[in-house]
Amino acid sequence: MAETEAERQAFNIVIVGQNNRLQYEAVLFAASLRHASPGFAGRLFVAEPQPGPRWKGYPGIQNEDVLKALEWLDAEILPFQSRIFGESYPHGNKIEALLAMPEGEPFVFFDTDTLITGELMDVPFDFDRPTASLRREGTWPEPTLYGPGYSEIWASLYRRFGLDFESTLDLGQPDEYWRRYLYFNAGWFFYRCPRAFGQRFLTYAKSIKQDPPTELVGQSLDPWLDQVALPLVIHSFGGGRDTLPEGYLDGAVSCHYRHFPLLYAREDDHAIEVLETVSAPNKVKKVLRNHEPFKKMVYQGKGARVRALFDRDNLPRKEQAIRNQIRSAGLWMR
Repeated sequence: MAETEAERQAFNIVIVGQNNRLQYEAVLFAASLRHASPGFAGRLFVAEPQPGPRWKGYPGIQNEDVLKALEWLDAEILPFQSRIFGESYPHGNKIEALLAMPEGEPFVFFDTDTLITGELMDVPFDFDRPTASLRREGTWPEPTLYGPGYSEIWASLYRRFGLDFESTLDLGQPDEYWRRYLYFNAGWFFYRCPRAFGQRFLTYAKSIKQDPPTELVGQSLDPWLDQVALPLVIHSFGGGRDTLPEGYLDGAVSCHYRHFPLLYAREDDHAIEVLETVSAPNKVKKVLRNHEPFKKMVYQGKGARVRALFDRDNLPRKEQAIRNQIRSAGLWMR
């Protein structure tokens, strides 16, 4: 018998908020969640890094209008300490924030630059078998002409942590082609316990950063460290590529837009409708219009100009080509 919405396991959501563009994106995320997923009954946490030696200034949210909007949208501020990463690698926020989450309660992490566009309770999460976003390009590693290749590089990482490498391979893909290897975008991921997941994520990422295997010589880990460690963590907990059916996250239910010009350039009409609907109420507009990309793209109509540049059914294959076309029109911003 198919699992009903009421029978699905409750879970929390965590995003990261800071005293920069992320605070505005957090408001938009929360507004889209409340609009598109009225059935969501879990807690929405906005994880906020705290001052400390890993940050030069105050990294938390100080804008009172932002804080009031988040409160109105029933989001909870979740303070956490940056003990390993901080300003030198802000992508590490998504790792260290998990250690402040309620232990033993299933969670979904989303990058803050995400819109919720459908009912999250319709998503058949299997919290015992984690996975992450497959909306990615082959950004890491970049094997050199004389090696080592993809297999040697990835195998060295699995060996480091005592994990089986061969079982992660997609044998339907050619040898030494990036899709053969377990690789995710870290824009969303989930598991049954944030602290267990976060501690292992931190252990693996710290080990790779501080003592990379010799096969990684010449490979950049900034900004890719989180996406290098993530497949190892997911595999270690019994997850993989296919533990969530296609069409939900990065589909009908969520949209990881990353930058507003990219949102207008390539996402479907429903995502644009959600964006413009949830950014219209005065309590939200009052906040978002203070951030230039929101102000110009959404409220001043430049997003429509970006959208007119592209045929969504025939987009350039590479994201960089989309960016270049937007820049040529003088409409890029972030």
